[in-house]
Amino acid sequence: MRRSLRVAAYAVCLRDDAILLSRLSESALAPGHWTLPGGGLDHREDPYDAVVREVAEETGYAVEVEALLGIHNEHDTDDHGPGYSDDHHLVRVIYATRVTGGTLREPGTALGALAFDFWNWPPLSESFHEAFRRRLGHRTDRQDGKF
Repeated sequence: MRRSLRVAAYAVCLRDDAILLSRLSESALAPGHWTLPGGGLDHREDPYDAVVREVAEETGYAVEVEALLGIHNEHDTDDHGPGYSDDHHLVRVIYATRVTGGTLREPGTALGALAFDFWNWPPLSESFHEAFRRRLGHRTDRQDGKF
């Protein structure tokens, strides 16, 4: 059985009542799916630095990390027949971030793997928005009401 470990950092980036998402391109493992901007850590890279780098590479935005939202741990086994199994372990570090500069890239222009073909700021449902506000606690209590 082959074993793999992937540690990745992702950004929850909210603006008004919308969240920044990236759509996976046809070259990705799950084409057409929407995901948070982010990705795998480079060797010896801190997750905090990785999320800032990944967002810039994928979207063109500069972000500031505001809070650690949580860590998601996933384990999956793929069975390809006798002697051909894969044991995957994925650790996702999720940060609250805010855009501090930059310009959203044109579709298909992400740096690196070119795995994204579109970015969007879809609106959040009220319940989803409030769940993030509660999770972030005092970090959402800004006078202007924005994250």
